[in-house]
Amino acid sequence: MDITAALPLPKPRPQKDGPLMVQAKALEASFLSEMLGYAGVGKTPQEFGGGIGEDQFGSFLRDEQARQMVEKGGIGLAEQLFRAMTKGQSDAN
Repeated sequence: MDITAALPLPKPRPQKDGPLMVQAKALEASFLSEMLGYAGVGKTPQEFGGGIGEDQFGSFLRDEQARQMVEKGGIGLAEQLFRAMTKGQSDAN
């Protein structure tokens, strides 16, 4: 009799570089981009402003700055989101 056949197999843990972490980082970048916007990053200076076009493209600057912040470690939000999503996954199984 093989005793290992009766033991439950451990559930695979989500990878830290898998799709859940990619989504968690995207959420953190989106959050940071919004916060940068509220802080005035990418806002057109009144004296030498480029008009409405510069205002519209300021969001691209904020988005890229937020992505770079996340790639450099961010504020830890992606890790917390990842843990919450994996906990939810393990609770559902």
